[in-house]
Amino acid sequence: MKKLWTLCAALLSVVSVASAQTTTMSCCAKPAAGQNATEVFAMLASNEDFSGGHDAPLPFTYAGTGEMIEFKTTDGGSSKAFEIKSSIRSDKYLFVIHEWWGLNDYIKQEAARFAKELPGTNVIALDLYDGQVATTADEAGKLMQSVKTDRAQAIIKGALLHAGPHAQVASIGWCFGGGWSLQTALLAGKQAVGCVMYYGMPEKDVAKLKTLNTDVLMVFAKQDKWINQEVVTQFEKDMKAAKKGLTVKAYDADHAFANPSNPKYSKDFAEDAHAASVAYLKKNLKLK
Repeated sequence: MKKLWTLCAALLSVVSVASAQTTTMSCCAKPAAGQNATEVFAMLASNEDFSGGHDAPLPFTYAGTGEMIEFKTTDGGSSKAFEIKSSIRSDKYLFVIHEWWGLNDYIKQEAARFAKELPGTNVIALDLYDGQVATTADEAGKLMQSVKTDRAQAIIKGALLHAGPHAQVASIGWCFGGGWSLQTALLAGKQAVGCVMYYGMPEKDVAKLKTLNTDVLMVFAKQDKWINQEVVTQFEKDMKAAKKGLTVKAYDADHAFANPSNPKYSKDFAEDAHAASVAYLKKNLKLK
């Protein structure tokens, strides 16, 4: 799972951004009218300290089970995704949302890990970059900023249609994908049964949060200087106001502690967070 969460490597340095930039890109501020929470996070890519500290993913080719599929999207187009079907007929789905590099082979490997640990679940790794995969931080930043909310939502809605009207859908994502994991749960409506966010940007609109059909598991690092305690505390308040369940798994670690390639990596904390995510998904998907 090398480099899976390398988006997180440089986030600690954003606190040094000039005050004008900080005002523009603050994680704690309410998004401007019409601006999605995920767009606020994507703005970080324009910060040199944020993007400049990312190591390019090491070459890796996934050679396990699964296949690329294509489905129609609600904007009249189509999208591709990586799918691993359950060995038995099942309406249980886990949508995996990639981080800023895109749907690369590391994400496919992570999807395969969940497919193995969640038997009876169809796992689909979505592609919000429409086939583009970054190999440098500069490319990744441009791709993350180029994501249009309407298009991303159309892809997710198309995946929901692909899963079918009886599908029970859970989602998981990291950093950029963590925010989109929550947005997936919102878009899934009554079909949503679970949502895991690793370091993701929370939705700040309580009216939207009130429409959630599921509780949320948020994995949080106490030393994180971006998706920080202030962000988490506000999210807890907003979820309480929306009368929705939120479990925060907090670790005395730094942002990217679950990334094996990062100097801040903590194997013990990473494995504990993963185990908590699997246990949560098994419970919410009602797996044996």
